[in-house]
Amino acid sequence: MVNKILKAPEGPPSDVERIKKDSNYLRGTLKESMLEPISSGISDDDNRLMKFHGSYLQDDRDLRNERQKQKLEPAYQFMLRVRTPGGVSTPEQWLVMDDLAQKYGNGTLKLTTRQAFQMHGILKWNMKQTIQDIHASMLDTIAACGDVNRNVMCNPNPYQSDIHEEVFEWSKQLSDYLLPRTRAYHELWLDEEKVASTPEVDEETEPMYGPLYLPRKFKIGIAVPPSNDVDVYSQDLGFIAIVEEGKLVGFNVAIGGGMGMTHGDKQTYPQLAKVIGFCTPDRILEVAEKIITIQRDYGNRSVRKYARFKYTVDRLGLDTVVKELENRLGWKLEEAKEFHFEHNGDRYGWEKGVRGKWHFTLFVQGGRVTDYDGYPLMTGLREIAKVHTGDFRLTANQNLVIANVSSQKKKQISELIEQYGLTDGKHYSALRRSSLACVSLPTCGLAMAEAERYLPTLIEQIDEILDENGLRNQEITIRMTGCPNGCARPAFGEIAFIGKAPGKYNMYLGAAFDGSRLSKMYRENISESEILSELRVLISRYAKERHDGEHFGDFVVRVGVVKAVTDGTNFHD
Repeated sequence: MVNKILKAPEGPPSDVERIKKDSNYLRGTLKESMLEPISSGISDDDNRLMKFHGSYLQDDRDLRNERQKQKLEPAYQFMLRVRTPGGVSTPEQWLVMDDLAQKYGNGTLKLTTRQAFQMHGILKWNMKQTIQDIHASMLDTIAACGDVNRNVMCNPNPYQSDIHEEVFEWSKQLSDYLLPRTRAYHELWLDEEKVASTPEVDEETEPMYGPLYLPRKFKIGIAVPPSNDVDVYSQDLGFIAIVEEGKLVGFNVAIGGGMGMTHGDKQTYPQLAKVIGFCTPDRILEVAEKIITIQRDYGNRSVRKYARFKYTVDRLGLDTVVKELENRLGWKLEEAKEFHFEHNGDRYGWEKGVRGKWHFTLFVQGGRVTDYDGYPLMTGLREIAKVHTGDFRLTANQNLVIANVSSQKKKQISELIEQYGLTDGKHYSALRRSSLACVSLPTCGLAMAEAERYLPTLIEQIDEILDENGLRNQEITIRMTGCPNGCARPAFGEIAFIGKAPGKYNMYLGAAFDGSRLSKMYRENISESEILSELRVLISRYAKERHDGEHFGDFVVRVGVVKAVTDGTNFHD
């Protein structure tokens, strides 16, 4: 029930609100659009609705100009994102994703920064069959995009897998519990078949979301200290696992984080989630639901760039939101418990876990799984999946854990790793192993500059500077996105770049290595030569002036290169 004292921002609804209202619970005219044979694209209204079904219509921007000259429509294709709570999949599911990428996609898989599979290059005529094949593998694409809760992240934590198993189960329960209830997905793609996790309903209704769903996307992540690999402070809603005497006793609750912003608009900014209390595990579904309903009722439905939950929290005030949450719950959160984060990266190579199981974390540059020249990554993983009896875990850093390997299988999988030259990345610089990049060009329509295709090349040149200063093995997080939407969480990079124009980036510095502080703009709209010139000076200073154990982000703040940003409302100051 809406609190009459609190108010959502005034203003006419955005056009997306009209689309949702008229969509008949996310159906729109998608059925007709997908059957229309003349164009390989769909209308903008239907494309907005496609997001709720896990897909975006895109076009190959490398070909855009040439096709325009030939008076052809853009090279339309669909990106399809698969919901994988906690990033866990079976070897059988991996093989299905591999097969579909070859059959209907562009022959590659993208491991996203939200621990999901992503395929590009799917033609309209193949979408239904692709989704049906995904469904047959017990995965789905429901709510992988759109104004709903997205894929729930959690720490893969192979060296603490008892706790991981329990946390993963909660991430899966959260993901399933917060799904939209509409049957549109099943009607459009599955010919009325229902996904097992979708609750039975007697009539069309959305008891939590309502007919207009949320004002914007909503993201949840669960961290298991001492690792903050999910960047829990970047989430709309974060749960921080509290472990006492080897047992999960509950979660600290953090609200109001988020990455996206708009260049030139200082009313938009990345934000850190704030810890507001503690609850026992059995209460996290209720806590998540009530927080989502607060965003549903008070989020900005007029201007989408101001619609994320972080702006709702900052506008209403943290104390007000907590009070409203406790009113809706009918009980109060307990006082937050102590915890400590040390890093937000992955641990590469073999790790021995509990119950005699082994885990191998593989470095995947930019999360792109394909066969490279001299590096048959996709083929090697396919052969491993054929014999693997454990599972695969997609990490929040776009890497892959070949997890729960039995002692009997370890030798065979090790031989396959060696045969195909698969790498844990330990021969790379620590900087490269700590890198993240969004897809960007050529498929993302929002991209202003390269990211995934360019960051590896830039790192090669930065590595030379690190080598000159004896810092090749110094862990520094580096992030790059092609636009300010923040898919690779650049505001949490000790060094970060956000695309401004072709070949031009805003450069940010000073985030905390453990993900507890935001970065700050250092230089605007600079080219590669300027980037390297700035880093040459900064890295040299860091090598000479740092304190023992001091991370790069902490150093540039301490010596005054940039100011510390501990709240997004100060991001532009």
